[in-house]
Amino acid sequence: MLNILGSNNNKIQGRFSTWLIRHGLTHRPLGFDYQGVETLQVKSKDWPSVAVSPYVYGFNYLRSQCAYDVEPGGLLASVYHFTKVCDDADEPEEICIKIFVSRKNPKIPSVFWLWKSANFQERESYDMFGIIYENHPSLKRILMPDSWIGWPLRKDYIVPNFYELQDAY
Repeated sequence: MLNILGSNNNKIQGRFSTWLIRHGLTHRPLGFDYQGVETLQVKSKDWPSVAVSPYVYGFNYLRSQCAYDVEPGGLLASVYHFTKVCDDADEPEEICIKIFVSRKNPKIPSVFWLWKSANFQERESYDMFGIIYENHPSLKRILMPDSWIGWPLRKDYIVPNFYELQDAY
C-alpha cells in the first residue's frame, strides 16, 4: 500500500486520508461510497498505529464494526465505521476503514482497548467469519453454540445436513 497513489487520484483521496499522509500513516484511499463516506484500506500489521488516528482526528464514535467474505476462497474483510458526533453538526462526518485478510490466516489486532464498542462486534465477526482479533479480552462465540464447527457466513461454508431442534415447546 502506498501513502499517496499519485496526483491523478485526488478525486478518491479525502480529508482524513490527507491527514493520515501528513502524519506518515500508511493506508490506501478507496474513494467514497454512494453516500459520500470516505473509505480507506489499512493492512492488518498497520492497524494498531492507524486505529487511534480517528479519535485523534476527532471521530469520537465507533458506529459499527462488521465483516464480509469478499469471494469464495478469497479474502475476508473487517470493516470499521467511525463518526464524528458534534452538537452543532447537521450531518456528522463519517469514515470507513477496511482491513482485508487471508482466510488461511485471518488475524487482525483488536481495537477493543481503544474503542470499547468493538467488543461484541468483533466477537460476532469472529463467530460468523472466523476472523481472529488478536488481544481481544474475550474472543469466543457469541451467536453460535461453542460446539459449532465452521464459520457460517463464509461463502464457502457447507451447511451441515442435520438440524437440531432445541427448546421446541
